[in-house]
Amino acid sequence: MLRVRYARYAGSFYAGTRESLVRQIEECFLHKFGPGSLPSLKEAGERRIIGLVCPHAGYMYSGPVAANAYYRLALDGHVDIFVILGPNHQGIGSGVALMDRGVWRTPLGDTEIDGETAREILSHSNIIDVDESAHAYEHSIEVQLPFLQYIYGSSLKFVPICFLMQDLETAIEVGQALAEALKGKNVVIIASSDWTHYEPQKTAYEKDAEAIKAVLKLDERLFYSILESRRVSACGFGPIAALITAAKKLGAGSAELLSYKTSGDITGDTHAVVGYAAISIAR
Repeated sequence: MLRVRYARYAGSFYAGTRESLVRQIEECFLHKFGPGSLPSLKEAGERRIIGLVCPHAGYMYSGPVAANAYYRLALDGHVDIFVILGPNHQGIGSGVALMDRGVWRTPLGDTEIDGETAREILSHSNIIDVDESAHAYEHSIEVQLPFLQYIYGSSLKFVPICFLMQDLETAIEVGQALAEALKGKNVVIIASSDWTHYEPQKTAYEKDAEAIKAVLKLDERLFYSILESRRVSACGFGPIAALITAAKKLGAGSAELLSYKTSGDITGDTHAVVGYAAISIAR
């Protein structure tokens, strides 16, 4: 029997019907804070992107920023497998939780979990568990799927990994396991994270700029040091550090900030904002 993880956030974080969701995604691409045009998937040629950092708020807030990452991804070419890393906001399930079978359903259709890749990842780590409960109510991974489905359609396969434990040692161990499991595969790792939460716009810009510089240097230890010293309230720091660790082992040589905005840039209310960044990591 097919195991289906139904969309929990269709109709809230993003539009709830196929037609309205396609329209919403296209509006994100065309938005003044987006790339300004619709993506066109490159069908042939060598790819360079190993990973992305993408936000996970409601599309009305962070969708245009995320669209910059997915636009760049489409220009890079076809991807066989995505590994999506997200923080566990709900506090349910294992410390690091993976799903290894079934499909995730959104208004744009079903996306299949790549069981073979999931099991390969598990074979290289003692701290990742198979645990569906951690994913049942979590939004950080779900909100990435419609953008990927819009670009790649039914060919898309992925592995979701949810982080309740986000200490540096755990992140590095997961990143190392990913690098071993994904060698030789046509894969992109996506770290889902928002940045500073509910601070004034000026403060968010300053704090996030420092933390993002560490990501652009591909230095996970410096990243954690800045998070602690500057009290940066990014929620997906474990996934980001795991991505950096894996990307370096998979041949990454550079990272680029594609977009940074806050909820205040969208709404005009700059008193207590959330920061959103789109970052690409490439060979």
